[in-house]
Amino acid sequence: MTRTMARTMARTWTLGTRGLLGVVLLVIVLVPVLFTAFFTSQVGLTSLWLGIAAVSLTFLSGQGGMVSLAQTARFGVAGLIAAKLSVEAGWNPWAAALVGILAATAVGLLFGAVASGSQGIYFLIITLAFAQVTYFYFAAVPTFGAHEGINGVRPPELLGDPVQEPARMYYFLLLVSIAVFLALRWVTRTAFGLALQGVRDDPVRMAALGYNVRLHRTLGFALAAPVAGIAGVLSAWSNTRMSAGSISLAVAILLLTAAVIGGLDRLEGAWVGAFLYTLCDTYLRGWTDRFTTWLGVVFLVIVLVSPGGVVGVLSTAGAWVRRHLAGDRPEPQTEAGAGAVATDRPVPVPASPRGSM
Repeated sequence: MTRTMARTMARTWTLGTRGLLGVVLLVIVLVPVLFTAFFTSQVGLTSLWLGIAAVSLTFLSGQGGMVSLAQTARFGVAGLIAAKLSVEAGWNPWAAALVGILAATAVGLLFGAVASGSQGIYFLIITLAFAQVTYFYFAAVPTFGAHEGINGVRPPELLGDPVQEPARMYYFLLLVSIAVFLALRWVTRTAFGLALQGVRDDPVRMAALGYNVRLHRTLGFALAAPVAGIAGVLSAWSNTRMSAGSISLAVAILLLTAAVIGGLDRLEGAWVGAFLYTLCDTYLRGWTDRFTTWLGVVFLVIVLVSPGGVVGVLSTAGAWVRRHLAGDRPEPQTEAGAGAVATDRPVPVPASPRGSM
């Protein structure tokens, strides 16, 4: 195979993958048209709001190195407060949702201020404790329906019926998902986002450069809070109910599972993982009474074989195929670069010394 032919095949492969991606995006847009109301409601809506909840975890993990199990706490605070105000207090659903999201942000700021002083397994345990405290609080307080929760939650009339006619609700959640993705992607490219990555990679060096490591972690944690809060409100609207069971430990693990399946270091992986989990949960759970066991096996395999998740596997495979089709050969490694570690993450070079956040 000549080099010209190889490069032509590589370009053809690239165009083919982009065309396939375009088809996938088109199918996503046309879900209410191509599939039944049941699929749109049970798989489409759930994948979108679960993906928004998972991306709040993905953002913290990928950008700040913080794997948090407290996302369900902010999720539940927003959803239950919005449900309480709209159903029992008669508030406008939009206003109730705004109050719920603001409450979740405040709780996230408080949790972040406490948890940001720890790292690794200690951070994970502290956030797990926050999630459990929140769950037991809502499970015990009759004001929020305790275990029964709050039923009859209705979305704004503009969004229609999420069960019988879920098309408008689906497109609204799709737009919100796109907005959340673009907003978080923009944050990762700002000075704050780059500094947060620096805190993730080398907190000692960042502290020596004058950056307040704990403050950056706290703000990163607080920034993910309204994202989880939005997911909580959308979950209450989509399911027409919200209860303490919606934020139990099982749901926290489910959220982590969806994020890991998609890829903890890629924002788009949150929706991929949420879709794959929801699809299996909807159609495969009835085939076996050990569904969660098999899900755990899949989770373990992904953690051991591909920490980048499904999106990471696809990206790596595509790069390998393009490289071999083009006939490229790895350049010989110099002595100076022999110990270098390849990474696709931008390395922040902070310019501001003391006085920065």
